[in-house]
Amino acid sequence: MLPELARIIEQVGREKGIDKSIVIEALESAVEAAAHKKYGLEAELEAHYNEEMGEIELFQFKTVVKEVTDPALEITVEEAHKLDPETTEGDSLGVKLDAASFGRIAAQAAKQVIIQKVREAEHSIIFGDYVGRKGEIITGIARRIERGSLVIDLGRTEARLPLREMIPGEQFRVNDRVQAYLLDVVETSYGPQIILSRACTEYVVKLFEMEVPEISDGIVSIQTAAREPGARAKIAVTSKESNVDPVGACVGMKGSRVQSIVNELKGEKIDIVPWSADPATFVSSALAPAQISSVKINKEMKSMEVVVADDQLSLAIGRRGQNVRLASKLTGWKLDIAGETEVTARRQKAIAELKSIEGVGDTIAMALYQNNYFTIDDVVRANPEQLSKVAGIGEEKGSLIHQAAQEALTKKAEIGEPESTRAEESTPESEKADASASVSEEQVEEKNE
Repeated sequence: MLPELARIIEQVGREKGIDKSIVIEALESAVEAAAHKKYGLEAELEAHYNEEMGEIELFQFKTVVKEVTDPALEITVEEAHKLDPETTEGDSLGVKLDAASFGRIAAQAAKQVIIQKVREAEHSIIFGDYVGRKGEIITGIARRIERGSLVIDLGRTEARLPLREMIPGEQFRVNDRVQAYLLDVVETSYGPQIILSRACTEYVVKLFEMEVPEISDGIVSIQTAAREPGARAKIAVTSKESNVDPVGACVGMKGSRVQSIVNELKGEKIDIVPWSADPATFVSSALAPAQISSVKINKEMKSMEVVVADDQLSLAIGRRGQNVRLASKLTGWKLDIAGETEVTARRQKAIAELKSIEGVGDTIAMALYQNNYFTIDDVVRANPEQLSKVAGIGEEKGSLIHQAAQEALTKKAEIGEPESTRAEESTPESEKADASASVSEEQVEEKNE
């Protein structure tokens, strides 16, 4: 049908990266579609590529009968014998048609089918190539901004870097080299859509895997990571070999390794901390560079009260709460940061209130405080069995303390409290909230000052 068809098939397959069999299948489908336009949809047609002759052969299959009632589907025995003397009534005989006689409209239809089939095959290959590369870092050339995304030329196809997935403040010009994390590959009616990201936490992790040989070799591993794009990131690392310092390996000689990553992230600061299976140790490392005085763990709430020296408070919280927020994400614990003076005052006030319960002295009040009972209300909300588990109380005393707490609470309600006292009591409750999420910007700025 086409001159030098074999050469064209080879050329299309090579240029598009498509298997030759897919191109041939597209040609056969196109010829059949064009033939049906001429001979009708009811006609039984088949197209085959003859590789030796380099042409598409078209056959119309008809049933051999004595008397024809439908010429599109049947052929007489006499006519069949002219084509094949051995045919008998009831056989299906393939009659070769002239594939070049479809006319201009049919040829155009065939061309459209070929284009569509080749495009579908090309899309399928691109999707297959990139869906298996999800989670990798790829590099392309910036071309244009389109519908809220930076379009990246990857060579065979294009990818999109949404503005929300870019590092805040960074800008690219046309023909700039762009490196990004392959976030997702989505099939659409227009073909596969490749979504990139430079703002996700996984991008930082992958950069370290590329830059640090000990990570790619499996000696050092990144256990967890947290990031606020364009501002700061924290990663927790550990080593399988005792003689390999995981933090030192990631930092590199004179900071060369981490510096190259910082440059790629447009100056984003990176804290590399040692991972620990002990939550208190891990949290202390995660809050670096602040020095931690003590940590009080509440496993039920998965929260910690972290005490620091007063002069370390602003450092532990960080600008607008950033340091404690990232540390909380990194460790998975809710963190309440407080200065030593504040904690001492809070403890003294709590113990004084607990001692107002009949039968509670200094020792028991301290034991209750250490088990997260800070007010008379906390003791009343607990049941005697829970109180009995506190060191130094026991089952019998637990019931007595619970009853005495109820009486103290009733008495307190009858007497009433000054407004100023109630306001003061509410302050520790607000400060006990998760510093990573609940410390307001005003509180943080006040502490930083």
